[in-house]
Amino acid sequence: MDEDIDQIETDVLVLGGGMAGHRAALAAHKQGAAVTIAYPARGASPYVIGCNVPLDSDAGDTPAIYAEDMVRGGCGLNDRRLVSLVAEEATSGFRELCELGVSFARDGDRVQLRHLSGNRVARSVYVAEGTGRAIIDALARQVQRDGIRTLSGWKALTLLRHGATVTGALLWHPQKQNLTAVHARAVVLAAGGIGRLFDDSTYPADVSAGAYGLALQAGARLIDMEFVQFEPVVTVHPVGCAGMEMPTAMLGAGAHLLNAQGERFMFRYNPEHGERHIEKARMSLCIQTEIDAGRGFPDGTVLFDTRPVPPAQLESYVSHCRRLRAAGLDPREQGPRVRPAAHSQMGGIFIDETGSCGVPGLYAGGEAVGGLHGASRIAGNGCSDTIVLGAVAGRGAAAGLLPAERSSRALALRGAIEQLRALSGQRGDIDPVEAKAAVCRSVSSAAAIWRREATLAAGLTALRGFARDIEGPLAIPDLTAAVRAIEARDMIQTAQTIVEAALLRTESRGAHQRTDHPEQNDAVWLRHIGFRAGPHLVPEVEYIPLH
Repeated sequence: MDEDIDQIETDVLVLGGGMAGHRAALAAHKQGAAVTIAYPARGASPYVIGCNVPLDSDAGDTPAIYAEDMVRGGCGLNDRRLVSLVAEEATSGFRELCELGVSFARDGDRVQLRHLSGNRVARSVYVAEGTGRAIIDALARQVQRDGIRTLSGWKALTLLRHGATVTGALLWHPQKQNLTAVHARAVVLAAGGIGRLFDDSTYPADVSAGAYGLALQAGARLIDMEFVQFEPVVTVHPVGCAGMEMPTAMLGAGAHLLNAQGERFMFRYNPEHGERHIEKARMSLCIQTEIDAGRGFPDGTVLFDTRPVPPAQLESYVSHCRRLRAAGLDPREQGPRVRPAAHSQMGGIFIDETGSCGVPGLYAGGEAVGGLHGASRIAGNGCSDTIVLGAVAGRGAAAGLLPAERSSRALALRGAIEQLRALSGQRGDIDPVEAKAAVCRSVSSAAAIWRREATLAAGLTALRGFARDIEGPLAIPDLTAAVRAIEARDMIQTAQTIVEAALLRTESRGAHQRTDHPEQNDAVWLRHIGFRAGPHLVPEVEYIPLH
C-alpha cells in the first residue's frame, strides 16, 4: 500500500476549504511559508449570510462594544483572549476582503450594515447576491494568484505523527480511489464543525466532525462541546428550499413569526420586542416550545411571514428570494414554513492566541475551534470567527515551523499506513455506514434542543456501546469501507463529548438547556468541560478554567 502513495512536502498544510482554511493559507503564504491547502469541498462557507464588523462609530460601535456583545451572548463562558482577537482584527479582515474585490453592499461610499440578533447595533456587512459565496470565491482567486498548491476533493484521514509531533496528514480522494501523504512542518485544522453529526442539520454532507477526530487523535483537547446552537428559522416548506436558513435580519426588517393560528407568538416569550432583539439560541427555544405546545403546523413548523417586509428590503435578500421563487413561492405573497435545526458548534479545539492546539506542529482556526463564542454565538459572528481566527492560525503555523526530518517523516507515514492496513480486509458484521447513521440518530435524540438527564444518559450508554462495537471486527471489504470506518470512529468520539458534557453540565446556559436544571449556575459552572482522547474510543473528561 505505501509504495503506491504519492508524497508531497510543504511548510504549512491547511486542512479545510472554507473561509478559515483559505484565510489560513493566505496568511501563512504572506509570512513566506510554502503552503498546501487540501479539502473535500467548500463546507458551509458559501451559505454565510453576514459578517460582523464594528464599523459604525456614529452608532457608538467599537471593538470594545462588540466584545461585550460576544460575552453577553456567550453567557460569560467565552475565552477572552479569542474575543479580543476577533473584536480587534475584524475590521482589518474586512478591509482585506474589500481589497480582494468582495463587493459588500453600500449606500454611496457608506457600507450598509444589518442588525442581527444578539448585537446591540447594526454591524453585519453583506453581499446582496450571497455573502459567503462572494467571500470564498475572492479568497480562492487570491490563493490561485499566489500559487498556493491546492488539493481539491481530498479528505484528511489521519494526521501523520512522530512521537507527540504532527508532521503532516494522509489524504484520501474518493473519486480517484487513492491516497496521498503530505509531509509538513506545521498543520492547520480548519475543516469546520459538527455539521452532519445531527440528522436535522443546516450543514452540507462534507462537514461531519472530522476536524475534532483528528484533533483528539493528535493529543489536542476539545472544550464546550455541549453547546450546539440550533438555527431558529430553517426552511422546511417549500421542499425545494429545505435546509435553507432564513436570515434573522429579515425579522428586524419587519418579518413576523406566526403559529398555525396566525398569532405573532414571540410576544408570548419576548413581550417587549417579539421577534426582535433576541439571541438566536433563545429564539430557537421559543419556537420549539410553541411547536411542542401543539400550536405549530402539522409538519412541526411555524410560518416565517415575509409579507410585512418593505419590498425593496425584501428584494435585497437576492439569493433567498431567488431560491424561494424557484421553488414556487413568491415571498411578497407568502412566507416559508420553518423550524429550528442543528447548526453551529460553539465548542471545538482548545487553542491559544496564536492558534496553537498545544501539540507540536498543530494549529486550528475557524469553527473547528472552541472558546470564542462561549455558550452561544451572536448572529453574524460565524463569519467573523473564520476570517480572523483562520488568519491567526495561518500566521501562527508559519511562525512556528518545525525542522523537516526525513527519517521521522518516513516513520510517521509507516505508522499511519499500518493503522489503515489493520482496518482493511476485516470481515466483521458491522457496516461502518450503518454505524455512522446510528451515531447520528443517538446524538440527535439525546442532545436535542431541550435536554434532560434520562435521555442524555441513555444516549451516552448507546454511544459507548457503538464505540465498543466499532473497535471489534467490521465489515470492511475495501479501502473505501476503511475510510468510512475512520469517519465513524471520529463521529463516535465527537458525539460522546457532546452528550457527556451535556450530561455533566447540570445547569442551563446559552445553547445548552436542561429541563431538569433550568437555572444558570455561575458558582459551579463558569468553567469549560474539556476532553482528551481516551482508551477504547471513550474520551476522558477534564475541567478547564476560563481564560
